Formats: sequence, structure tokens, C-alpha cells
Amino acid sequence: MVKMPPKRGQVVILKQLRSMKKRKLGNTGFKISEIAFGGVGIGMPYAGQKMPEELDSIHLLEKALDGGINFYDTARMYGRSEEMLGKAFKDKREKVVINTKCVHFLDQDGKIPAKRELVKIIHKSLENSLKALQTDYIDVYMLHQSSLDILKNEDIIDIFSHLKNKGTIRAIGASTYLPEETDYCINSGVWDVVQVPFNLMDQRQQVLFKAAVDNGVGLIVRSVLFRGMLTGRSLNYHKELEKVKEHIQRFNSLIGQDIPDMITLATKFVLSYPPVSSVLIGMDQMKHLDKALQIADGKYYPQTLLGILEGMAFPEPEFLNLPQWDRKGWLKN
Repeated sequence: MVKMPPKRGQVVILKQLRSMKKRKLGNTGFKISEIAFGGVGIGMPYAGQKMPEELDSIHLLEKALDGGINFYDTARMYGRSEEMLGKAFKDKREKVVINTKCVHFLDQDGKIPAKRELVKIIHKSLENSLKALQTDYIDVYMLHQSSLDILKNEDIIDIFSHLKNKGTIRAIGASTYLPEETDYCINSGVWDVVQVPFNLMDQRQQVLFKAAVDNGVGLIVRSVLFRGMLTGRSLNYHKELEKVKEHIQRFNSLIGQDIPDMITLATKFVLSYPPVSSVLIGMDQMKHLDKALQIADGKYYPQTLLGILEGMAFPEPEFLNLPQWDRKGWLKN
């Protein structure tokens, strides 16, 4: 059988992927790709999107690795996501850095359980993750539901630290939402990695970037595209979000020859900050992978443009509460 040569566009993409830059993940010793593969979409229907077939998910993961992405973000709460990573990478484990997250463990009253119960919950969650991922260690193990109470809880710190010292976990971290949570996490001397929301609209976390570097804490950024609102797609906004819609439209004035679309603008904006170790992009289709890797070309924005974009942040960042919007039914996409 004669092999057909790849299409011209494919050659360009593959060449670009191979050269993807790596950045230090704080003091963990890991060097990770500038783009992190967000695995929620290959594990469960997310944001109204249809979940891909298993073989398509595995193929997508393999292509991401071939292209230079070595950092993969998942969670016990992401349906079959860990399972997909396990099937794709069971024979390539040493080539990838896997970040997964513990189950939520607050009780029905929203309180932190006693230590004996916490040990059971966290150990069982980790055991299930290891089994699904088909591995005997986790590179970065995170708290999925962080608050100051959780981050300061001595029992939780003891359990996570013990697992790290044991070697089952290489580094520990937390996914935070509010700047005060991130601030505590960075300065606690406990957590090695923090995952934060940061984007064109909500730039509150940026004041903490230097502290993360100074304390050797790896910084992963999520919500780069702000639940799809920074993609340039036409969305059905709830009436309560009209001012958000109007503000996002202001970024259209920057789209042109050098900045071809909103996704490029939003992603390169975050990658332009050296303290950011990796930018988390949710992927469940090949077009998402191709686009992310075209953007991550190592050519980011100068301080002059960053200054303009920093001045265009949404003036009421406290209003930008995606979990709350979700609970209120404001997110329809």
C-alpha cells in the first residue's frame, strides 16, 4: 500500500507542535507544555457539548502528545476522563505529567468531615484515580474544591503531605477561585501548585503572579476562554449578563491581521505572562487541539499591548462568578 503524504496544513501543524515550549512548574521539577490538555470534555458532557466516542478521545490524546503537549488535567469528578488518559498513556506514562483532583468531600451540611472520614474519602479517591489512570503514581494531586477553611485544615494538609512523602503523589496543589484563596495557597509553604481562573475579563489573580514565582509555586491558568464567551462565537446570553456581553464586544476592536480572532487574543494574553506555567484549554475535538497548538507558537504580546488589555478588564470582577451563574441558570451554552 502506498502511503499518501500528509496534507500541507498537517505538516505545518506537526512541525509547530514538536517545537512547543516547556515551562517550569514552580519547584516541582516538572517542565510542562505551555498548553495543558483539559480533560473534562472527554469524560462527560460539558457545557452542553456532546461527549466524543472513546476511540476518538484516545486518538485525540495521542495526537496531543505527538504534538508536544505533555501536561494533562483531569479529575475524579470528570466522568470517564481519567479512564481515557489511562487507556491512551498506559504504555507512555513517563512521557506525560498528569494532574488530577480529589473528589469533593464536604458533608451534606457543607462541613469538613473528621480526620478518620477524610482519610477514607481521600485515599479511596486516589485509589480510584490510580486504577483509572493505570498508573502507580500521580504527578500532581489537587484539591478540587478549595476554600480558606479547606486550605487551612490541618487534617487535609497532613493527609496530602503524607501521600506526597510516601511517593504516591509527586506534588500537591489546589484549584482556587478567589484571590484570597490563591494568596493563602501560595504563601502557605504547603501547596506546590495552584490552578486559578484568569482571563481578559477577570484579571484579579494577576497581582499574585510574582508571589507564586517567589515562593516556587507552579501556576496553572484555567477559564482562559471564560466558558466560551471569549471565543468570538455568537452565544445566547441571559438578560442578566447583558453588560458582560457588551463588554466582551469591546475586544473586537483589536481583531485584525496580527490578531486573527478572539481565541488567539484570549489565549496569547495569558501566555504572555512568564509566571504562568501552563494554560488549560478544554479539548474534545481535533479542531480544538489544532487551534490551541497554532496559537502556542512562542510569540506573545509586548508590554504595550498587555497594558492596553489590562486596562480593558471588566470593571466589576466580583460579578464574574461562573459557578453562581450556573446555579442561577444564566449559562445556557
